Amino acid sequence: QVQLVESGGGLVQAGGSLRLSCAASGSIFSINVMGWYRQAPGKQRELVAAITRGGRTNYVDFVKGRFTISRDNAKNTVYLQMNSLKPEDTAVYYCNADVLLRGWGTPAPYWGQGTQVIVSS
Repeated sequence: QVQLVESGGGLVQAGGSLRLSCAASGSIFSINVMGWYRQAPGKQRELVAAITRGGRTNYVDFVKGRFTISRDNAKNTVYLQMNSLKPEDTAVYYCNADVLLRGWGTPAPYWGQGTQVIVSS
């Protein structure tokens, strides 16, 4: 069983910063890609950023230059540093991890419960 626990969301003013964390726990052998998605009311969930175990990153255009994804493989944790936040960044942010379980050779995706980010103008 794998659990992803997100933290770090909250209410901030436009231009402010937040750092989201997502820690994976359970019978984990390794984690390949980890990423952050977000979903605003009435909208589809969208990818924000992703990072491979080796540290290669990918960002959607609307967060490039403002957000930074990173990870600590030893802690099975992924972070999203969000700077210069805008009201349009308001959403529930979800952590995703492609997890290889101990004793099983095929990675599978897992999701966190989501953490709310509200950016006021």
